[in-house]
Amino acid sequence: MSDPGSEILLDARGLEPPEPMERVMQTLALLRPGQTIRLLLHREPFPLYPILAARAYRHATTMQADGSYVILIGPADAGGQGG
Repeated sequence: MSDPGSEILLDARGLEPPEPMERVMQTLALLRPGQTIRLLLHREPFPLYPILAARAYRHATTMQADGSYVILIGPADAGGQGG
């Protein structure tokens, strides 16, 4: 990682529900101002999106060539984007 202070990597590929969501919730509690979470998953976490929105977090999801997903999560007020 080039700047370990700005991003928390959470590799949840291969974990079965609800463990990825539990790990995201635990990691959200650790976020400091300016930090984001880079979540790696083997499936798109549709149930996570409304929970993030309800807690004032935004997300940006990208599907990778191998079919896995990268979801960037951060505070909704940092960047003015919705999910």
